[in-house]
Order: sequence, then C-alpha cells, then structure tokens
Amino acid sequence: MKAMVLQSPRPIDEAPLILSEVPTPSPGAGQIRLRVHVCGVCHTDLHTVEGELTLPKLPVIPGHQIVGTVDEPGDGVSRFKVGDRVGVAWLHSACGRCDFCRRGLENLCVNARFTGLHVDGGYAQYTLAEEQFAYAIPAQFSDEDASPLLCAGIIGYRSLRLSGIRPGENLGLYGFGASAHIALQVARHWGCAVYVFTRGHAHRELALELGAVWAGSAEETPPATMDASVTFAPAGWIVPLALEHLRPGGTLAINAIYMSPIPEMPYAKIYEERTLRSVANFTSQDAEEFLRLAAEVPVRTEVEAFPLAEANQVLQKLKRSEIRGAAALRVP
Repeated sequence: MKAMVLQSPRPIDEAPLILSEVPTPSPGAGQIRLRVHVCGVCHTDLHTVEGELTLPKLPVIPGHQIVGTVDEPGDGVSRFKVGDRVGVAWLHSACGRCDFCRRGLENLCVNARFTGLHVDGGYAQYTLAEEQFAYAIPAQFSDEDASPLLCAGIIGYRSLRLSGIRPGENLGLYGFGASAHIALQVARHWGCAVYVFTRGHAHRELALELGAVWAGSAEETPPATMDASVTFAPAGWIVPLALEHLRPGGTLAINAIYMSPIPEMPYAKIYEERTLRSVANFTSQDAEEFLRLAAEVPVRTEVEAFPLAEANQVLQKLKRSEIRGAAALRVP
C-alpha cells in the first residue's frame, strides 16, 4: 500500500514524511482493517513529525482522525462487518485492567497506545484498529466532514466538560483551529455566549460566522468576564492572560498534548479559587457521546481537503495557521 512514512523526526519545512510503498497490514484477533478514505490532519501530527513528542516507534505512519470502511475483520469481531463506515481516533487501545481504566479514566491508562504514535495511523491506504476503539460515523456527515470530529471534536467536547461550563454561561476559547471551531458550535447548542481569542483575521471571521459574540486577540480585554475557558493554542504565554479574563471560581482547561512553558506569574492570577487544569486524551465514552451530540447539533465542520502526497505541505500550512477550520488528506 501507499503511505506517508516518518523515518526520523525533523522540522516540517524539511518535509520529513516520505511517500512510500509498505506492506498492507493484516488484522489480528479483535481488530478490523480499514480501507482509508480520509484522514484528518491534527496539531499532534505536527508535534509527532517534528519530534516534540517521544516517539515509541520508528518508522511510523502518522494520522489519527481516520474515516474508512471495514475491509477485513479479524477473529472475534462482532460490532462491525465488511463495508461498514467507521471512524478511528487518537486512543488506539487501553488495557482495561489498571486503576485508571477501572475508574473510567482510560484516557490516563498506563498502558494506553495511541494511533499514529505507538501504532501506524491513517496517512495510508489501509490501517488497523481495535474494534472496541472504532466508532460508527453518523450518516449525515461526509467522509471529509467527519474526519475532524474524530479528534478535534472529541477532545474539544472533553475540554468543554472539564472546564465546567454550564448552559447560558460565558465561555472563552483561545486559539481557533479545528477543535475550537467545533467546540464553539457545541457551546452555542448549550446556550453559551462564546468569546474567541485568536490572532488570525480569517479565524475571527469564521468564529463570528459560527456564532461567537466577540472575537479578538488574547491581549485584548473582552467585553465580559469568562465563567470558563479553554486554550487550544500550544502557547504557554496565553495562560496568564486567560486567567485575567476568568471570574473567581472559574476553570481554565488547557487542551494541548505539547505546550511551550507557562511563564512565572503572581499567585493572584489563580487566587479566588480559579482552577487551571490540563486535558489529556479522551475516553471511548467521550467519543460515543460526542458523535451522537455532533449529529444532534448538527455540527458544521469547515474542512480543506488535500491529496495524501501533500501531507508535508499541509502540516506546513497548519504550523503557519493558514488552515481555515480543519484540514484532511484524501487517500487514493
């Protein structure tokens, strides 16, 4: 099969992904093989290819927002059959036995494996998934429109939940890429007033188009105080600014797998019982809940699609904040 393969991490401007012919994988027990149609492009892919994440496997095929059809089921598979359209996300598997899994926190599983990191992902014509961690795609979404739901959407949904935002409250979103443009729509569905902090003019326009009541930069003072906020930009300098705009007792959730250092700041920034918390991965329950909710809203995804062979160029555009909404790779 054809795949974009990372042999060794390098800056994305050096085009580290190489279009290669590699063996087509065969499913094991409890696994399904997917014929990949589309794979969404995520900031985590960028952190992977540039080596900002520890890479447990090399070479590796990135990509973890995968939409495809079941091509071959492994032994014992019962949830899906050949021809079913399925989505695969970041969490490839969890052990189900550790203390975190027993508590319903499989996102923190000590033996978790992640798609496009520990196992080959969706920048390829075929990929393998554990049946337990694959999800039926609501019929109303096209392959391209569904792809950002599978990471940007799910992790954005978990971030909203961990922020403690409640219907009718003011929500701040910092950074406005694939995840934030979906989270905004969910928050609007809940009746929240959403304030978006982003530098890009096109991103501000999209935020207002999707229902934000205000859009400006993180350095600006919004016209209201936030009850809860989520940061999506992997920039630590935003955290003190976001805390300044947060009411006493509010929560700032950080949605980032990798982030630049948070600068030293006075205790007053978090005094009055403000909470600062990270968001790590998501659970299969999050995925199931969000995909149902996305169909109910219904979420409208903004997706720019590109050929698989242009993966390096797409990641370069992502790094330069030149993607409006989300990006996806069409797999031939």
